[in-house]
Amino acid sequence: MVSVHVLSVSSLKGGVGKTTVTLGLASAAFARGVRTLVVDLDPQSDVSTGMDIQVAGRLNVADVLANPKEKVVRQAITSSGWAKVHPGTIDVLIGSPSAINFDGPHPSVRDVWKLEEALAAVEADYDLVLIDCAPSLNALTRTAWAASDRVMVVTEPGLFSVAAADRALRAIEEIRRGLSPRLQPLGIVVNRVRPQSIEHQFRIKELRDMFGPLVLSPQLPERTSLQQAQGAAKPLHIWPGDSAQELAADFDTLLDRVIRTGRIALPDDTRV
Repeated sequence: MVSVHVLSVSSLKGGVGKTTVTLGLASAAFARGVRTLVVDLDPQSDVSTGMDIQVAGRLNVADVLANPKEKVVRQAITSSGWAKVHPGTIDVLIGSPSAINFDGPHPSVRDVWKLEEALAAVEADYDLVLIDCAPSLNALTRTAWAASDRVMVVTEPGLFSVAAADRALRAIEEIRRGLSPRLQPLGIVVNRVRPQSIEHQFRIKELRDMFGPLVLSPQLPERTSLQQAQGAAKPLHIWPGDSAQELAADFDTLLDRVIRTGRIALPDDTRV
């Protein structure tokens, strides 16, 4: 039996759409019938908002990091409002601004393994865990990576994108060597691409020249539909319009990569 596959969605540079990529993957997984838990580890907690969750009376990720026992973990997980759209398992480990208190620059070894411990308590309930990481390389991101099998690095085709992606890949290798031998990069997702932009094409070529097959296809075009779906707290895959459906298909392709890499078993009725 294959255990749950854990994927961190990371960026070491803010503002590149890391959370929207997490939401797009979550939407694709939900549409495919993959039992999914999204861990909102970014103190901005935008994933929790975008997945239409009710936080009243529930614990959150900060409580879990303080005490990663099963009872606490289960009280911090709730079903996404997306589950009203169609049946399926799409849950959220609720985010909190208080998570910032756990984001120091020098976490202890004990602290780094707390999310791994928490997820072990519920791993039988899910096929896929997506972690929306904090946009830095402090304790929260290290904690996420220690609990992960793979890291998807999100970048955009700009001047600093190559340096940020390179820094992320070096950091993943450092964590793999020093802490978690199973950790590997899934690859680099280039987000917010304008295909007509010569500058964007230049930066994508630069990324490909440096990182080769680690640069994943497709690159994600700049679209307002994903922000609109996020703002309405709805999954992208049910958002109307050709633009949304083209983007949904791109996320389906990226999810295929995650499923193959993680050897995730799909429900029988969705097998190709």
